Amino acid sequence: MQSAGELRVFRQRESLGAVEDLELGLKLLEGTRQYAADPEHPEATPPTLRIYRPQPTVAFGQRDRRLPGFEAAQQAAREHGFEPVVRRAGGRAAAYNSGSLVIDHIEPDPDPIRESQARFSAFAELLTDALLTAGVPAQVGPLPGEYCYGEHSVHGLDPQQPDRRVKLIGTAQRQIATGWLFSSSVLVSEGPLIRQVLTEVYSALGIEWDPLTAGAATDVAPGVTPCEVENAVLETYAQYWDLSGATIEV
Repeated sequence: MQSAGELRVFRQRESLGAVEDLELGLKLLEGTRQYAADPEHPEATPPTLRIYRPQPTVAFGQRDRRLPGFEAAQQAAREHGFEPVVRRAGGRAAAYNSGSLVIDHIEPDPDPIRESQARFSAFAELLTDALLTAGVPAQVGPLPGEYCYGEHSVHGLDPQQPDRRVKLIGTAQRQIATGWLFSSSVLVSEGPLIRQVLTEVYSALGIEWDPLTAGAATDVAPGVTPCEVENAVLETYAQYWDLSGATIEV
């Protein structure tokens, strides 16, 4: 990834709720319209990195809601304490909770489509570097039978069991005429719970997958914490963006 300019850091200390957290990301994206007209406007969104720990959420894709088992899948999520939501970007169902980090990168851009595919590769490499910095053995690439399949998924490797690999990061993006939002969910802890809820959700949806691909960073790097991964993400970002003097904590 090439060096860039200043990036405002928005460290959201508390989740607003499953739906509200997703809506805030879209609101920030909409703020790029105001930025294009007047960068100094209070509702304008400059280049922004938002990081937060979400409430337990199963984020379904648009295709999931058209399946006959969608209502049963929603109920399965609720029974495990996960709020079902339907996101506007991304593929199939993904689950995350307070043992995870959600990273939203928003950039004003007059031509947001031009590098949309390249972003998947660039951010996968960047976040893989961040996990390695935090001591998590990780690499880019899809896993056979993984949930919410993606060519640029990031998975972890168990040093003690080389054949064991678990998906750690899923990504999605959305563009409007004035900018783009690239969102990544990083699963840090509580892998068994994530695996259990996804198993029941995907069973209800009637989608075949390999439950062994679901997990979290602590499955391959015991003891790593969301705080350590967040600090590693910021350290990695600081190699490419100027983060100084632009931090907001809420």
